[in-house]
Amino acid sequence: MAISQSTAARYTAQDPDVRLMLRVQQDDAEAFEELMLRYQDRVVSLMTHLVGKRDLAEDLAQDIFMRVYRSRKRYVPGAKFSTWLYTIANNVASNSRRGLARRREVNLVAQDSGEFTGNPLDQAALEASGLMPTRQLDKAELSQVVQMAVAALNDRQRMAVLLNKFEHMSYEEIAEVMELTPAAVKSLLSRARGNLRQVLEPYLEQGTKIDTPRESE
Repeated sequence: MAISQSTAARYTAQDPDVRLMLRVQQDDAEAFEELMLRYQDRVVSLMTHLVGKRDLAEDLAQDIFMRVYRSRKRYVPGAKFSTWLYTIANNVASNSRRGLARRREVNLVAQDSGEFTGNPLDQAALEASGLMPTRQLDKAELSQVVQMAVAALNDRQRMAVLLNKFEHMSYEEIAEVMELTPAAVKSLLSRARGNLRQVLEPYLEQGTKIDTPRESE
């Protein structure tokens, strides 16, 4: 899609990260390093929640930033830099999941490794579900139940929740990242909220864990 000069000028004026990326376009190594410092931890965290393996997530994050650098000469600011970056991340995650599926490594969330314990994912999942604890909870146990709840989401629902709750993206921004309409994103988040509630509500209210199959696309 062609990007007008007025749109490019607007995002350049509004987003300091766009201005950094335009410096990267001119082969400014310090600007690229600054963008990596700003986003690397966030990208690794996002990819970890999407593919479930920290070492794989770090490799994918490196691939994402390499794609950013290789694309620098073609870059035109048609959105916030973060929206453009997470569009690349979504494509990389999708390609990785297809590769894992082909190798029958289909378990895409952490199980009992404790990798996500204490992670902001716990709070994000609770906020997305609309539920809050009404009793004292063991943090490790809550984290395990949250992992189960997030595992019940399909890949697109998980991505939408992470972008909405971790990156505070609007429906319109998530739609651009995921190549959907804002209405489709709203529907995805609504279904995700219902699926999270199904798993979390019995535990938060009664301490009862339930097993739930992962929802299909």
